[in-house]
Amino acid sequence: MILLVILSILATFGIVWLINKFLPQKLKPLVMLVLWGLIALFAYQTFNSVYKPIKFNEVKQKRYAEVIKNLKDIRISQLAHRQVTGTFAPNFDNLVKFLDTAQFTLTQRRDSSIIDVEQTRRFGGVTTYKEITVIDTLGYKSVKDSLFKSSDRYRTMMNLPVGKEGAKFEMKAGLFEEIPVFEASVDKSIILDGEDTDLINVEKQVVAVDGVNGPTIKVGSMDQVNTNGNWPKVYGDNDN
Repeated sequence: MILLVILSILATFGIVWLINKFLPQKLKPLVMLVLWGLIALFAYQTFNSVYKPIKFNEVKQKRYAEVIKNLKDIRISQLAHRQVTGTFAPNFDNLVKFLDTAQFTLTQRRDSSIIDVEQTRRFGGVTTYKEITVIDTLGYKSVKDSLFKSSDRYRTMMNLPVGKEGAKFEMKAGLFEEIPVFEASVDKSIILDGEDTDLINVEKQVVAVDGVNGPTIKVGSMDQVNTNGNWPKVYGDNDN
């Protein structure tokens, strides 16, 4: 596209030169005015064809960064839910209620020893000991305070912070081969709402090491045991 516009500008300059050399004097002002207008139009199109993708990428990167912050909060919340309950929350209402009330059990592991009854009997009553690990419960701590301290941002982590107004992440949870899984995602077109539709469609087909691959930004998966995000490291850690 850029090459085509540049060739068009060069061709227009050539036409201007020919007109200036061979066209009758009376017609020159009008024709020249039209041609210079075309040159200005082609120049604008050339600039725009370069500038629009650059501006789009700037907007995209800023919006993706904001979205990924929320996805990270969703992931740590879901991992805490699984640690305490053994499963992932099926929706945001359940996840927020869990964070409001749940507690981590604080434990301490220590080595100890007890009489090995079987070995003692086998050795004719000679007392024999075996090593064991004892887990002591020290107390409990709020999940919410552990993950978010004094912040209450977990109450709004389901809301898309940029893009289409009022949009939310989609949440799914279930089992994959009898193992708990979850997925939180949002379509790129919702994140990039208001931007050039052609550039959005291209972005949704991205497959690159340094890009967010596919039509959505997501964390977790319903098709495999995976709690990672699908964003590159430039946006921060995408794994646990």
